[in-house]
Amino acid sequence: MFVISYFLIALATILDIVFTAYMWIIIARAILSWVNPDPYNPIVRFLYSITEPVLYAVRRRVPAFLGGIDFSPMIVILVLVFLQSFLVPSLRRMAITLGT
Repeated sequence: MFVISYFLIALATILDIVFTAYMWIIIARAILSWVNPDPYNPIVRFLYSITEPVLYAVRRRVPAFLGGIDFSPMIVILVLVFLQSFLVPSLRRMAITLGT
């Protein structure tokens, strides 16, 4: 059972890193939306290609309020924080329970 326990700990750690990295990518995308970035810049294209599918799915479900302000990055960040604070500790607790 210790193998499954170590696997769950590794999975929790990887998920924690992925959630944190994606949250920072969303923040960078939001900051870029305040300026007029070059759409042909490879970094800008990468940020848009990695975040647009998720942000578009949220934009379809949540209408823009308050003069067209886009709340989709904030909603995605809140979902990521929820998953990070719920899923990661749950996996770690499950690993500890299986290890004993």
